[in-house]
This record gives sequence, structure tokens and C-alpha cells, in this order.
Amino acid sequence: MQKRCSEILEDKSGQVTIFVIIAIVIVGAVLLYFFVLPGSRVNISDFNSENPQGFMQTCLNERIIEVVQLVSIQGGSVEPEHYFTYNEVPIEYLCYTNENLKPCVVQQPLLKQHIESEVESAIGNDVQRCFDSLKESYEGKGYNVALDTGITRVELLPNRINIDMNYILTTSKSETTRFDDFSVAVDNNLYELVSIANSIIEWETTIGDADPRIYGRLDSNIIVDKNLRDDGTKIYKIEELSSGDIFQLASRSLVFPVGY
Repeated sequence: MQKRCSEILEDKSGQVTIFVIIAIVIVGAVLLYFFVLPGSRVNISDFNSENPQGFMQTCLNERIIEVVQLVSIQGGSVEPEHYFTYNEVPIEYLCYTNENLKPCVVQQPLLKQHIESEVESAIGNDVQRCFDSLKESYEGKGYNVALDTGITRVELLPNRINIDMNYILTTSKSETTRFDDFSVAVDNNLYELVSIANSIIEWETTIGDADPRIYGRLDSNIIVDKNLRDDGTKIYKIEELSSGDIFQLASRSLVFPVGY
């Protein structure tokens, strides 16, 4: 009887192991689908030989949103190097000093350009993959295709983020057509949020602090929260209420020592 129980337990343990392995495989497949192969998410029904621009918008849209959201909550960087971890999120110090009673020093003097560069780097492989998928879609319809690789440029603009790709796609079947004006846009007002972040940083460098209430008085659609941590670090969260777009940054400035 004891041996029989042992066999049953071993069988159950083996079943649990199999289920765990299957779960790991499923999770891995999901991660591959969403983060490694964004271009493969475009359905062939999305392809219109007369509208390659629409194909690229569909192919890149979700990935761009993912990257922009990541950069926004982490202070402007995909992989922050000097940061404060808050709510399990590494938030980049955009103004910092490790000394007490001293104003902070700006860490990213060209914040807007830095964010544009971060997004460009993060989506570079995705852009190429989507163009390769577009080329294959044309070839699947019997076209001869030539693709000249170009440069991708990201720009933060009011109410949107624009991605220009100066790739050249030439297709020929009954006639030859050249496409060389590719761009993708996503709705996001990171442009204004970064402007507010720069204003906060300016206050931090001059008087060592910023009053978040000022921004709500200037624009009722904007709310800024400030959270003071034990080491003197301040976490600022800037949110546009109508869209839900946010930007977070960390600053450590003019910290008073204990008992001062």
C-alpha cells in the first residue's frame, strides 16, 4: 500500500513537471510574439499594394507605443543608468547631487533629443523587420521588389510622435512604382510633458525644489505629483488627464542633513 502511494505521488509530480514545462513554453511564445517579432503581427489582409504607408503604420504602431510608454515612466531612457527605483520602476535622475545643501546638476541637458534618440535606437530593428515583411508581401503578390535601407528619425511634436523613415521601395509588375516617403505617427503628448519636466528641472537647479501646483493652475488638463523619499530624492509624475500620458523623473537637490 505504501509503495502504491509512492507511485501515485511520483506520477502526480511528473504531471506537475510537465505542466510547468508547458506553461514556460507558452509564456516564452507569448513574449516572442509581442517583443521579438512585432513585424509578424501584421496580417496579410492588411497589405494593400497601393498603400505601403498603411502597412508600416499597422506594423510599427504597437511597438512604438510600448517603447514610448517605457521611456516615459523611466525618465526618458530605455535602460536608465543612474536612477531611483520607485514602485519597482527605475526612474532616471534628470537632476542630481550626492552632496547636502547643494543644488542638483542637470543630467540630460537635451532631454527631448535624448528621448528621440532612445526611441530611434529601440525601434531600429523593428523598422527593418517591418520593411522586410512589406517587401515579402509584395513579392507574394508577384511583384519584383528592390528595398534601399535608409535612416529612421523620431521627432516629438505637439500631440504626436512622428517617425520618418527615408527608405526607398521600388516595385515593378506591369509598371514600376517608387515609394520614398514613409512616416508613422502615434498620438501622444510627450512633447508637452517633456517641456514641463524641463521646467521642473530648472526650478530644482535654481532653488532646489519645484511646486507641482503651479502646473495645474496654468493648465487644468495637467497634474503633477511630487513624492519625497527618505534620502532626499523627489519623484515627479507629470500626467495629461485627457490622454492619460505620463512622464516621470527623479531629482535630488538641496537636501538638508538630518537634524539640520
